[in-house]
Amino acid sequence: MARKVDTHYDSSEIQVLEGLEPVRKRPGMYIGSTDERGLHHLIVEIVDNSVDEALAGYCDTIIVELTPEGAVAVTDNGRGIPVDIHPKEKVSSVQVVLTKLHAGGKFGGGGYKVSGGLHGVGLSVVNALSEWLEVEVYKNGKMYRQRYNRGVPQRALAEIGRTDRTGTKVTFFPDDEIFETIEFTYDLIRTRMREVAYLNRGLSIQLIDNRPGREKQETFKYEGGILDFVDYLNRSKETLFPQSLYIEKTYKDNTVEIAMQYNDSYNEVLYSYANNINTEEGGTHLVGFKNALTKVINDYAHEQKVIKEEEKLTGDDVREGLTAIISVKLTEPQFEGQTKTKLGNSEMRGYVEKALVDGLGTYLEENPKEAKELVLKCITAQRARDAARNARELTRRKGVLETTTLPGKLADCSDRDPAHCEIYIVEGDSAGGTAKQGRDRRFQAILPLRGKILNVEKARLGKVLENAEIKAMITAFGCGVGEEFDESKLRYDKIICMTDADVDGSHIRILLLTFFFRYMRPLIEKGHVYSAMPPLYKVSKGKNDYYCYTDRELNETLDRLGRKGSEVQRYKGLGEMNAEQLWHTTMSPEFRTLKQVTMDDAFAADEIFTILMGEMPELRRQFIEENAKLVKELDI
Repeated sequence: MARKVDTHYDSSEIQVLEGLEPVRKRPGMYIGSTDERGLHHLIVEIVDNSVDEALAGYCDTIIVELTPEGAVAVTDNGRGIPVDIHPKEKVSSVQVVLTKLHAGGKFGGGGYKVSGGLHGVGLSVVNALSEWLEVEVYKNGKMYRQRYNRGVPQRALAEIGRTDRTGTKVTFFPDDEIFETIEFTYDLIRTRMREVAYLNRGLSIQLIDNRPGREKQETFKYEGGILDFVDYLNRSKETLFPQSLYIEKTYKDNTVEIAMQYNDSYNEVLYSYANNINTEEGGTHLVGFKNALTKVINDYAHEQKVIKEEEKLTGDDVREGLTAIISVKLTEPQFEGQTKTKLGNSEMRGYVEKALVDGLGTYLEENPKEAKELVLKCITAQRARDAARNARELTRRKGVLETTTLPGKLADCSDRDPAHCEIYIVEGDSAGGTAKQGRDRRFQAILPLRGKILNVEKARLGKVLENAEIKAMITAFGCGVGEEFDESKLRYDKIICMTDADVDGSHIRILLLTFFFRYMRPLIEKGHVYSAMPPLYKVSKGKNDYYCYTDRELNETLDRLGRKGSEVQRYKGLGEMNAEQLWHTTMSPEFRTLKQVTMDDAFAADEIFTILMGEMPELRRQFIEENAKLVKELDI
């Protein structure tokens, strides 16, 4: 029975949060988290508003700038936020949308026909979670400006000059009282901006980094839209169709776009979007696509008598090697939560099914050669899947997946509560020995791997389960693999990839994350997988040591300390550190730097490499030059 709290409880205990207070009090409700991912979601909220102007036909250029002081400025050439006095609130409409939750032009009426921002909280949330925010509006031949500090307007919207431009510019600096980090990662922003450009044919998005020492600029514009997106994802693979298939249909003001292509890999890559929002958890549009794909290919195979009437290809069979983008634009989307990760509109299932049945069905009828190759590929996948199932059953009978005997190379921790435990995956016995000496035995386990694990992108499940290093990880984690994965049996809350800060270490990290993504995806989805960030250098001057994690940090440290008399040691591997150094730089919860691996990181090896190596472009260049064959094999 719960113990009673000895306190007086009456109406005085009931708090009512006014204005933007709810956002600052519970930011996770509005942006998902206050870590790096939540920080970058602020940019997404602002850019989505500009994209809505593009969807309405009023904007064709968006500029995203990382300013020298570390702020973000998003500029568009849309209509500009209304500047007149709001009839009910008695302040400018700019101030209303920046200070009132659930205020905007997307609740009906003539403001927007299609939009990603539906709850009217995007701008106001960014304002609430910023140390300062400045908005400029270009409208009616005039320029207007207003500044806010932590959501509080410092003055009324003021006219500051004349202009022949139209549009809006929002500049904000995130609040370090809210976020764990306020430093933006260029590669994360780059991935999202490129994605938005693919989803909106002809929309130009300029990304500019003006931070000292990082100056760069890119422009994303794709006239082919999602068709170019599919071709980009398949850029280093052998494809089945001569050209990727594109389908576009409109049903009652709702548009369905599908681009798809098959390749020679064994994996499926499906991205689904609703009004440009990446619906990571899918929804009705993705269900409709999967159902229709299975139906069309089965119907064609039966009609051509390639398979018997009683036989049936499964969804997994027909999606093996498929790359597809499903993008729907609808007037009244229903999302789950403000972060919009799943679409709930039931009608979109039928619309997408009809679009794919018509489009793919026609393509197969008109292209019998490609249709036959596709069906044979699906049949081969079915047979391989049956063989893999038999291999899995054989493996289970041998006890690999369900054994209670932990691998001999594992140095386990003493705590048996998974919530308190973490396991470090390290490369080689040398690093493993150092990590075992430097760890906290109570909650840190060490599993050294010998060399590079199997590249699961190029192997089926049967071969994967025969790999000794992969079997050791499966046994150590305790949660099974593939269809038998059970998160409740996971023995560690954190799985930390601790590889060397060099080219080989990056390669091993890619292979590990690819394995997790293909066969233990919930580990990534539930936030259990991390990358440790070991230092690249130790700078010694006098009796003091300083650790640097990037070349830029090394140069800044040498400039600060003075290069004369400073000794620099380059860590080529974790085995070069002693146990105390490894603990204080990489393993101690107090000092270490961990990067949580997200689904965005794991979708493709190219994006994994770009994100994880973002601060070390020279290693990426060296890696490509020295490992041309390997780069081609990994498709990175």
